[in-house]
Amino acid sequence: MADYTAKVQDELLFWKRKLTKRFGMISRASKGAQMKVNSLIPEKVHKVVTESIKNMVKATLVGSNLTTKKQQAIGLSLYERDELFKEKLSTFRKTAVVEGAGTGAGGIMLGLADFPLLLSIKMKFLFETAAVYGFDTNEYEERLFLLHVFQLAFSSDEKRKETLSIIENWEQQKHLIADMDWQEFQQEYRDYIDLVKMFQLIPGFGAIVGAFANYNLLDQLGETAMNCYRLRTLQQRQ
Repeated sequence: MADYTAKVQDELLFWKRKLTKRFGMISRASKGAQMKVNSLIPEKVHKVVTESIKNMVKATLVGSNLTTKKQQAIGLSLYERDELFKEKLSTFRKTAVVEGAGTGAGGIMLGLADFPLLLSIKMKFLFETAAVYGFDTNEYEERLFLLHVFQLAFSSDEKRKETLSIIENWEQQKHLIADMDWQEFQQEYRDYIDLVKMFQLIPGFGAIVGAFANYNLLDQLGETAMNCYRLRTLQQRQ
């Protein structure tokens, strides 16, 4: 067990270094272009979109919490939790691929439906991950942590560094955070996925893009979630 813990600690160091590296020139240029477009959108529109996504996420949180089996981690070592997590990631990734291919094949209308469907898959996956690592999502602070994990997975360089710091120091930070900044939350997420998902709206070609994009987005979320909960698990044992 000590050897496995040391292996996980090494993997966590590598993961944090990778997270804090700057994106390439193309990614930064894309982010700059998206910020320019966002500045041209009226504030009223931003508020409507923010409120819509906030309500969508909160509804998903309630539903996911009710349907998640709690206390899945009882009696399991960190290695066994990691293995159970990998099984769940594989299942959710397959679901996301099927959903992405199906909505992508339908062109614009079904492509637009992909946004809430994929969001619900990601949120449900995070609830299952929390349960696998022994964290009770009936508690408000755990649902708030889960949203920070989501934000860490899908955000810009600057926001990622800030969010990683919050997650690394969660026991101190959780008392200072009353709620998410919902406008920032939805804007970071949309900016992160918009460029890729836009191609999903093309009939025919969209099916390939949708499946590929959803596979990679679940992989990205999976790596982030596993390491965030590993980090907290090891902190609890210190």
